[in-house]
Amino acid sequence: MSKGQAAIWRPQPTQAAFMRRAEDEVLYGGAAGGGKSDALIIEATRQINIPHYKGLVVRKTFPQLTELIEKSLRYYPRAFPKARYNDQKHTWTFPSGAKIVFGSLQHDKDKYNYQGKAFDFIAFDELTHFMYEEYIYLKSRNRPNGPGTRCYMRSSANPGGVGHSWVKERFISAADPLTTIWEKVVVVYPDGHSVSQWMSRAFVPSTVFDNQALLQNDPTYLARLASLPEKERQALLYGDWDTYEGQYFEDFRTEPDMRAANAAGCNDSREQLKQQRRWTHVIEPFEIPSSWKIYRSFDWGYNRPFSVGWWAVDFDGVVYRILELYGCTEQPNTGIKWVPQQLFEQIAKVEREHRWLKGKRIHGVADPAIWDAQTGVSIAETAQKYGVYFDKGDHERLPGWMQCHYRLAFDKNGFPMLPIQMAFTKSI
Repeated sequence: MSKGQAAIWRPQPTQAAFMRRAEDEVLYGGAAGGGKSDALIIEATRQINIPHYKGLVVRKTFPQLTELIEKSLRYYPRAFPKARYNDQKHTWTFPSGAKIVFGSLQHDKDKYNYQGKAFDFIAFDELTHFMYEEYIYLKSRNRPNGPGTRCYMRSSANPGGVGHSWVKERFISAADPLTTIWEKVVVVYPDGHSVSQWMSRAFVPSTVFDNQALLQNDPTYLARLASLPEKERQALLYGDWDTYEGQYFEDFRTEPDMRAANAAGCNDSREQLKQQRRWTHVIEPFEIPSSWKIYRSFDWGYNRPFSVGWWAVDFDGVVYRILELYGCTEQPNTGIKWVPQQLFEQIAKVEREHRWLKGKRIHGVADPAIWDAQTGVSIAETAQKYGVYFDKGDHERLPGWMQCHYRLAFDKNGFPMLPIQMAFTKSI
């Protein structure tokens, strides 16, 4: 930009904070109206002076993609007058020869449209619309087209959507906002030697309150967001990842619900509420009385994760999830492929040694499918050989869901019927 020329686009403080990040992957946003799309469109142009640079900007469907293309048509010609847009290929070509491609990935099979291609920069707009497998596959396409480019990925998202859980786990729950999350990756070469490398990612939060340009242009936008139904309002106005439209058990709370506490006339501080185990389902650990009954639930998985849960029931019928053995990998919804013998040996060991379980009569309940012996000895029969016994559970979904809703509900004093102890989980 020449001296005296008016700026075509200037980042607001939160957008600038996002664009300064150096991590390999960064998620930006978390609420509506934070200026996410503009930041992605401009970020894609960072390396267009390099002739072999190629960037990719992705939305789930092409109709959704048109909004991003319109933004590029608004900014790019003014900033780069000699740049040309090919409407058939949805591709910008810049004077250096660099390209920015706009693409969609509506169906899982569409990810193979990018097979064999390389993109120095990849941006996902509304990442929660995508499945983990789609994101990871395109991550494999994030490689240089020549020397001197930087390869990295950027995304935007609001809470909700089919990808909510994995996006939250990967970017939101893994660390505090603006904190680098480091992941160690071990590369094993064909000759057997290995090299450790580190990958990084981060989350930069943004809400409409950070987008003063939008609020000045449309002062009523805040009111429109504030008038949404409760769950949508919390997600889109405040960026609440624990409450969003489409979550089946929307009443689950990982921290005290201050709105409920205030409505009930509770004047205790946030920390006091945690200590009193009120208005939240996740509580601090405490010693389980020896007189409480203990139950074990079991959901078998080999390629998918398995889950073993131990539950304590007090004399008021409140069920506490006190211990868990969960078999998963770092890839969402992927099991560790333990055979039944290995798993039940571990369950028996836990029940022999843990102070809350040893010497107790434990009532086990499992999916009736583990009694299927069509391929030989059933999983239930294998469990018995290790002294681990189950009764057949009722896996009718609707009654089960309603029972969960009933137990997640808070009574007038702020206590649920299904608390979960913090720091109890052992994931294999």
